[in-house]
Amino acid sequence: MSLKSLQTKIGVTADGAFGPGTLKAAMAYYKLTPLRATHFFAQTGHETGEFKLFAENLNYSIDGLKKIFPKYFPGTLAEGYARNPEKIANLVYGNRMGNGAEASGDGYKFRGRGALQLTGKSNYEAFSKYLNKPEIMTNPDLVANEYAFESAMFFFDKNKLWDICDKGVDDATITALTKRINGGTNGLDHRKALTLKYHGYVK
Repeated sequence: MSLKSLQTKIGVTADGAFGPGTLKAAMAYYKLTPLRATHFFAQTGHETGEFKLFAENLNYSIDGLKKIFPKYFPGTLAEGYARNPEKIANLVYGNRMGNGAEASGDGYKFRGRGALQLTGKSNYEAFSKYLNKPEIMTNPDLVANEYAFESAMFFFDKNKLWDICDKGVDDATITALTKRINGGTNGLDHRKALTLKYHGYVK
């Protein structure tokens, strides 16, 4: 849904396919240089499964919960949470990132959304102020569709990632960006492939 929302916003055919036309129009709309557009859309492309997933999937099995969130699901606790994304988010994200306790529902309300998974009430508040869109706090789903890419730009701005983008298209730059976004080098080969592909669109 979000890629079509982007395409409608930037004035290209909303076909849900990310190609040279969409990238060039987005680059112009957001006033990005070719280097910044290349890196930004390559990284967000990887993080969203090539622009297909814009909201966190928390539909975990018992085994999945124990493997991914072991400290939150000791013993048999996972049995009461498995396959219930709302309950899982409220527990795992409760009392963190500006969220209230599990019972507040903030964990699920402010779960990961957008092209780089904006997560937590305090981050949503900072983003809503950044865009001057207070309605984001009452309708957080706006981050999964209308403002998916803006939320990722907020992350790039806040973490000064544009300066890294400006260094060029090479392995060192792509790796440095990946570490800042991912915390490691998960998916590095795919990120490199998308970067080279998208750079070819805008050169």
